[in-house]
Amino acid sequence: MGKEYYVYIMTNKMHTVLYVGVTNNLALRVAEHKGEVNKGFTKRYHVHELVYCESCGEIKDAIQREKQIKAWRRDKKEQLIESLNPEWRDLSRED
Repeated sequence: MGKEYYVYIMTNKMHTVLYVGVTNNLALRVAEHKGEVNKGFTKRYHVHELVYCESCGEIKDAIQREKQIKAWRRDKKEQLIESLNPEWRDLSRED
């Protein structure tokens, strides 16, 4: 069985910033963002809410997709999020 990779988008409470990332362990990476473990953009802007994710079977595909989404304007990223998560719910929260 192959490894799975994830391209994800996270935001802050007010949805004023978007962060696009890639990981092979989505649960761990989201926990790191929420815990503000690493210095940088996500810690500075309190980026704690997972609002979009998609999986890829190959790391090269995930990185390519991440770069593609990062290059988009904000409105296109918002359309992508809303296509799967119109209410911008935090997908990492257990309901």
